[in-house]
Amino acid sequence: MSKTQEKATQQFETLFFGPARAYGSLTLEYYEKLLSAQLEAFRSYSDLSLAQARAWTDVKDSEGLKQVFETQQKAAKELGERLQGDTKKVVDLSQEFLQKGQQLAEQNVKAASAATK
Repeated sequence: MSKTQEKATQQFETLFFGPARAYGSLTLEYYEKLLSAQLEAFRSYSDLSLAQARAWTDVKDSEGLKQVFETQQKAAKELGERLQGDTKKVVDLSQEFLQKGQQLAEQNVKAASAATK
């Protein structure tokens, strides 16, 4: 390979392939974390919903009905807190992704300017 070809290959790596791989890895990591958070939340919500449905099937008298209503109120509060926590987790993941993406873009600009000199 000639020096010109080597330099061109190196510039393509620095300007295109390297940044594309880095951004692809960053994106994949973000979506992996996001999907994990969503699956965890779905499992939690499903478990809570099924527990509430089971509680309704156990109602046999007015005392059981009273207990189910109390349990429903606690479950609604727990669900609200869980939703708030899950929303914060997704926002934090998104902010982390944006920050890392900005850092990556800055690094790529620096590398590109160095490679073209």
